[in-house]
Amino acid sequence: MAAKLDDKLSSILEDDSVLNGNVSALELLGRLEKRLYEVGPVLDDAEQKQFTNKRVKKWLLDLQDALYFADDLVDEISTKAAIPATQRDPGNSSSWSRLVDSYIEDTGDMEKIVGTLESVVAKKNHHRLKECAKVDMSSWRTPSTSLVVSSDIFGRDKDKEKIIKLLLDDTPHAKSPVIPIVGMGGIGKTTLAQLVYNDEQVQQKFNVKAWVCVGEVFDVLKVTKTVVEKATSASCNMNDLDSVQQRLRTEVTGKKFLVVLDDMWTNHYDDWKTFLIPFQCGSQGGKILVTTRIDAVASMVKTIPAHNLSLLNDEQCWLVFANHAFSASESRDRLALEKVGRKIVEKCKGLPLAAQSLGGLLRTKDNIRDWKDVLMSEIWEFSEDECRILPALRISYHYLPSYLKRCFVYCSLYPKNYEFDKDELVLLWMAEDLLQQPKSGSILEEVGYRYFNDLAARSFFQPSKNGYKDSFVMHDLMHDLATFCGEKFFVRISEHEKVAQHDTKTRHLSYDVNDNYSVLKMLEACESLSHLRTLYQIKKKFYGEHKEGIDPCCLLAQLKRLRVLPFQSFEIDILPDSIGELIHLRYLNLSGTLIVTLPESMSNLYNLQTLKLAECEKLKKLPSNMQNLVNLRHLDIEGTDLEEMPKKMSKLKDLQILSYYIAGKHEENGIGELGELTHLHGSFCLKNLENVKNSGEASNARMDEKIHLNDIDLTWSSFEESEVCDSQSEKDVLDKLHPHKDLKKLYMCGYRGTMFPDWLGQSSYHNMTELYLSGCRNCLVLPSLGQLPSLERLVITDFNKVKKIGGSFYKGDGTHQHQETPFRSLKSLQFFSLSCWEEWESYECDDDDDAPFPQIEKLSIWNCPKLRGDLPTFLPSLKSLYIRGCEELGCYLPRAPTIFLMEILGKQEARMRDLPLSLQLLRIEGKQLVDSLFEAMTHTQPTSLIQLQISECSSAISFPGDSLPPLLQDLRIYNCKNVEFPMQYQQHHSLESLYIYNSCDSLTFFALPVFPNLLFLRIERCENLTSLEVSHSQSLRELWIEECPKLVNITRLPASLRELRISECGLLGEDIERKNPHIWPSISHIPYIKEHILILLGLVNLLHLGAAPPIFNFKLEWTTLRVLLLHHPLTHPNLRPFITFLGVALACLLARCPRWFARDESEQTWIKPN
Repeated sequence: MAAKLDDKLSSILEDDSVLNGNVSALELLGRLEKRLYEVGPVLDDAEQKQFTNKRVKKWLLDLQDALYFADDLVDEISTKAAIPATQRDPGNSSSWSRLVDSYIEDTGDMEKIVGTLESVVAKKNHHRLKECAKVDMSSWRTPSTSLVVSSDIFGRDKDKEKIIKLLLDDTPHAKSPVIPIVGMGGIGKTTLAQLVYNDEQVQQKFNVKAWVCVGEVFDVLKVTKTVVEKATSASCNMNDLDSVQQRLRTEVTGKKFLVVLDDMWTNHYDDWKTFLIPFQCGSQGGKILVTTRIDAVASMVKTIPAHNLSLLNDEQCWLVFANHAFSASESRDRLALEKVGRKIVEKCKGLPLAAQSLGGLLRTKDNIRDWKDVLMSEIWEFSEDECRILPALRISYHYLPSYLKRCFVYCSLYPKNYEFDKDELVLLWMAEDLLQQPKSGSILEEVGYRYFNDLAARSFFQPSKNGYKDSFVMHDLMHDLATFCGEKFFVRISEHEKVAQHDTKTRHLSYDVNDNYSVLKMLEACESLSHLRTLYQIKKKFYGEHKEGIDPCCLLAQLKRLRVLPFQSFEIDILPDSIGELIHLRYLNLSGTLIVTLPESMSNLYNLQTLKLAECEKLKKLPSNMQNLVNLRHLDIEGTDLEEMPKKMSKLKDLQILSYYIAGKHEENGIGELGELTHLHGSFCLKNLENVKNSGEASNARMDEKIHLNDIDLTWSSFEESEVCDSQSEKDVLDKLHPHKDLKKLYMCGYRGTMFPDWLGQSSYHNMTELYLSGCRNCLVLPSLGQLPSLERLVITDFNKVKKIGGSFYKGDGTHQHQETPFRSLKSLQFFSLSCWEEWESYECDDDDDAPFPQIEKLSIWNCPKLRGDLPTFLPSLKSLYIRGCEELGCYLPRAPTIFLMEILGKQEARMRDLPLSLQLLRIEGKQLVDSLFEAMTHTQPTSLIQLQISECSSAISFPGDSLPPLLQDLRIYNCKNVEFPMQYQQHHSLESLYIYNSCDSLTFFALPVFPNLLFLRIERCENLTSLEVSHSQSLRELWIEECPKLVNITRLPASLRELRISECGLLGEDIERKNPHIWPSISHIPYIKEHILILLGLVNLLHLGAAPPIFNFKLEWTTLRVLLLHHPLTHPNLRPFITFLGVALACLLARCPRWFARDESEQTWIKPN
C-alpha cells in the first residue's frame, strides 16, 4: 500500500499545475513523500515480527490506518488533476472540481493527515525494525528428514501405492523422470514422501538414495553437495559447482537413484536444468521426487503429471487427531472427550497437520472444559509452541509478493465455505486499487486473473466441488490466516460467525444480506465508520428477493470514501442525487433492484470502473452524460429493457464489458459510436440494426476490430410480413458488420435480407463453434456453412421462405472439388419452424467416410410441416434424434449405430429400418412408426432399451414373443387401443414404471406379481379392465387408477404404497360394499402412505360410509398426511359422516396437513375449508 501510494504521490508532485501553486499543500505532500520513503524499507521486518510481537502488531495497525487516510487524500487530489485532462468541456468538470476543492484547500485537514503519519513513522526505531531485513525462515520450521513413524499416518494408503507404482516403473521415460507431489501447507506432502522413501520395495530398488530439504532458495551448489553427501555418507568439501557435479555424476553412473527434494519453492528453470545434468548418466529407472506447495514449481520440474494431494475425510482426520490426543493407556473419560474432539476435528477441514497439532495440544488436557475452550477458539489464538499449523501456513503467506498478500487478505471479507467467483473478485480487487498497472499489451483484468491464478497455484484457493470451472473455495485455515492478517481493517458482520468487532480503523465491512441481524448491525456500524471503503453484501440467493423496510441510501451522505458499494438486494426504486458525491467510488452494483431511473449526478463518478445493472427490469434509460464516466470498464445491463443508449458512448474508450448496444437513429447514439470501443471483451449484443441506414454507417462500428469478443449477437427488431425491405441494402449492412476471424459464437436474429453475405460460413472463421440463426424470414436459402472447421452447434429457426436445403448448404460453390468433409466438427444440428421447407437434398459422396456430419450427436427437426423426402441416410455418431410436427415426412430414419435416444412425435409417416442395439430411450407416435418398431423387434431384440413410449397407433398388434424387452424399466402406452398388453408368463424384473392411457382394450385383468419391482403404476381409461391384483407387491409406491368404468375389484393394497389416487371408477365402490368391505380399512395401516398422498375422486357410491365409515377410521394415525383430495363437495349426503369425523380430527390432522383441500365443483377450483 505504501509503495502504490508513493507512486501516485510522485506523479502529483511532478505536475505543478495540480495544486495551482498552493505552496502549503505542496510542502505537506513533500513531507508525506519523505515519510513514505522512510518507512518502506522496514515494512518486511515489521510484517514478520507482528506474529510474535504485539507492540509491532499495534504499530503496523496504526501505520496502515494513517496510510489509508493519506491514500484518501492523494486519491482526491489525483481525481482533481485528472478531470481537466479528460474533459474538453470545462462546464462538465466543474461539479467534480468543487467536490475535491474543499478538501484540498483545507490545509488543516492535510496537516492532520501528514502529521499523524509522521508520528507513527517516528516510532519505528522504538521497535528496532531493520531496513530490508531478510527474514530467517528456518526459525519457523524444523528441516525435514527422511525418517517417519508409519503407524502415525492415516488416510494415505492410496497415495502411497500410486507414488510407489510410479517409482518402481522401469518403462522408458524421459531421462531422470521427476514426480511432483503438490498440495497446500500442512496437507502431508513431506509425510507421504517419507512413507514412500522408507518403503521396503523402494529401499531395495534404488542403489543411490538422497533426501534433501530444499527450502526457500534453490541453491544448485548446496543442493548438489547435499545429494553427494547423502549418496556417499561422507562430507563434501568441494566448493565449485563443476567439481561437485563431476563427483555426483560418478556416483550415479549406471546406478538407479532416488532423490527426494522436499519443500521446493522457487521455479528458476535455468538452475533446475543445471541441477539435472549429472543425473543423465544414471541407470534407467532413476527417479526424482519433488514436494512443493506451488503449481508453477510442479509444472517446471514434472516429466509426468503431478500428484495433487487431497484433504483427508472426517474419519481419517479423526484418526490423526485421536492418535495424538489419546494415549494407549487412556485414563480420562474418553467418550466425553471424543464427542468434543470430533467437533474440533471439523475445524481442521481435512488438514492432517491441524489435526495432529490440536491433538497434541490436548494430549495433556484432562478437563473437558479445556477441550471446549479449544473448540471455541480460533487457530491463530494459540501460541506457536502450542500449535504448529499457524507457522506452516504463515510460511506460505510470507513467500507471497506484497501485491498478492493484499489480495489474499481482502478475501477475509467473505465467510468460510464461500464460493468465490473469479470474475467478481477481480473487479473488487481492481476497485480497491490492489492491482499493479499492467505492462503494454495487457489490461487490469488480466493482471487480476493472473493474481488469482497465482494464489490458486499456491493453494490459497481450491477448486469448488460444485464442478463450475471458475468457482473456488478457500480452506478454513487459510481463511483464518486471512482474517488474522486483516485484523481491524477487514470486518465481517454475521449472526452465525465469530468475527472481530469493528472500530474506527475498519475500512472494509461485509454483511450477510439474508440475515436481518447482520443488516441492522451493518447500519449501526456505518454510523461511526465515515472512512469506510468497502460495504459489501454477501448474498447467496438470486435476484428478485429484496430486503423490505430498509433504505440503505441514507448511508450515502456519511460514507463519502466508499470504493465498493453493492445494493443489489435492497428494495430500491430511486437513488438520491447524493450518489454523485462518492467521488472515490469504483464499483457500484444495483443489479436486480426496482430502480426506474438513475440520477444525472451519477455522471460525476469519475473514478467509476464497474456499474452493474443486470436484471433491473424497470430501468428504461441511463444518465444522459454517461460519456463523462471515462474510467468505466464494465457496464452490465443484461436483462434490462433500455429504450435507447446515451449519446457519445464512444468516449468510454476503456470499456471492457458492455452487455449490449442499441443502434439509434441519430448520429450521437448511432452505431458509429461503437467504433472507438475496440477493447470490448466477452459477449456483446448489437440491437435494433434496422436503424442502420447503409453500409457506411455499419462500417463505422468497426466490428472486425473488436478482437477480444468471443460471442456476438446481431439483432433486428421484429417486422411485419408485409413490410418491404431493400434486400441488397440489408445484405450490404450485414456485410460491413462482419466480425473478427477468431470469433467463437455468433447469434443472428431477425435479419431482413433475402441472401447472406459471403463472410458468413467462410472457413477462415476457424474458431467458430456455435452459430444461431433465427427469424430471418425473408431469406430464400440457407448460408453456406459446411466448411466452418470448428462448428459444433448449429441452430436454424423461423426461416419462413426456405424451401430447399441443397448443395450450397454444404459448401459455397456447390461442387465437390478441394473441399473438406462438410460439417466435420458439428455435434448438434437443430431446425425449428421452417414452415415452407420441403426438401433436404442429400450430399453425394463415394463412401460413408466422406459423408457430412461425421461427428453429429444430436439432430432435432421441429415444426417443419411440409418437409418430405429423405433425411441424411447415415449418421455414425448420432446419439439423440428428435422429430416433431413434421406431418409429411415419410422417409426411413437415418442409420445410427450409436444412437441413445429417439423421439419421433406427430403425425408423420416416418419408418424405422432396424432397431439399433445401442438405443436406450424410444418415444414414438403414429401407426407407421409403431408398426415398423414392432416389426423390427421381431428381428432384433432391443437389449439396451430402458424406456419405451408408444402412442397414437390403431393397429391390432402385440409385443413380439408376448414379452417386453429384457432391460425395460419404463413403459408408457398412450391411445393405442388395439395394442395387446403382454401379461407374460415369466416375471419381468426390470420394469419399474408403467403408464397405460386409453389403450390395451383387450386387458381385463392385471396381475402385479408379473412385475415384482414395479414402483409406479398408472392406468387411465382402460375400458375393459375389471380386476387388479396388487396385494403381493413389495415395491409398489404409487398407484393411480382413473376412469376405468368396469373395474370392480382391487385386492388388498400393499404395505409399500405411499400414494394412492382413484378417480371415476363407479363400479369399484359398489363392489367393495357388496363383496369386500374390509379392503379400505387396510389403508390406514399402510406405514408409508400416511406420509404422502391419499386422493379419492368420484367414489360417492361407497354407501357403507353412511353407516360406519371404516375408511376414515384413522384413529389419528395419519398425522403427517400431505394431501387429501375429495372430488365432491362436502355437502354430499354420503360424506356427512366424514364431516362429523373432521369435527373431531381436524384440530390435529389439519395442523399437520398443509394441503388439505375439498373441491368446489361450481368453480372447478380447490379450496381450503375454513
